[in-house]
Amino acid sequence: MYSTSDLQLFIRTAETGNLSQAARGLELSTATASASLKRLEQKLGTRLFVRSTRSMRLTQDGEIFLEYSRGALTLLKEGEALISADKDTIRGNIRISASSDLGRSVLLPWLNEFQQTHTAITLTLQLSDSNVDLFREPVDMAFRYGKQQDSTLVSQHLIDNRRILVASPTYIQNHPPLLSPRDLASHNCLLYYLKQGLNNTWPFLSGKELIEVKVHGDRMANDGAVVREWALAGLGIAYKSWLDVKQDLDSGKLARLLPNYLGDEVPLNVVYPHRNSASPRVRALLVFLRGKFAKLEESDDSGK
Repeated sequence: MYSTSDLQLFIRTAETGNLSQAARGLELSTATASASLKRLEQKLGTRLFVRSTRSMRLTQDGEIFLEYSRGALTLLKEGEALISADKDTIRGNIRISASSDLGRSVLLPWLNEFQQTHTAITLTLQLSDSNVDLFREPVDMAFRYGKQQDSTLVSQHLIDNRRILVASPTYIQNHPPLLSPRDLASHNCLLYYLKQGLNNTWPFLSGKELIEVKVHGDRMANDGAVVREWALAGLGIAYKSWLDVKQDLDSGKLARLLPNYLGDEVPLNVVYPHRNSASPRVRALLVFLRGKFAKLEESDDSGK
């Protein structure tokens, strides 16, 4: 629907704030560049830039379209890299950072499958829930929940996701039933630390009503995998990412509580240190993982 050259010019103009400079960088005449932007604006039915004699500033619609334009071109590059690269030539090390639960229960089997196909690939997997700088250690990609605040990083959405309440069948059998989130006050809640501190206020959405419950419990950890193990052992109720506990739900080791109350939205994103740092091997892995997440999203019962 959109010309890649038009999108490239739009992105370059947004980055430079100058149409003539963007046109020179793409070896276009100013007239051709102006016509390109006009085509985009006509197709979208909105203005993308506020123009002045010295610069061009993105409108609010332009800011939105910029993010999606960058994502579209990145996806195309990744697809081209996967198609054009011979499996035997995709080689080298890929350094990955992820949270403990996500890495162990979701990514690990997929990474093993990827390496079985691409035998010249080696992987370095860093799993941690500690609140350290995202790229303090050198990595090629990081998988993180929620919106990223660092504008110097490139973030791409992978899958929608929510936190949900879970407990083991043993715990459920031996404790009073939950009829609403407010009943959590009489239960042992398994707590963990987020960047802002101990996560002991759990929000839920019921229709348009926001319910925030202050919870308490006898166990706290800075590692989500530990909280999951406590839940599996029947020691309390956990407020966990749906992705992190999907396998446990499917196997019946954990059960979901209060499915009509929606927890926090925590979409999963893949984050890069720099837009141009993704090598063919990294792009090949991303295309592979996107296919896996797309299939997983089809079975999403988190109530998104």
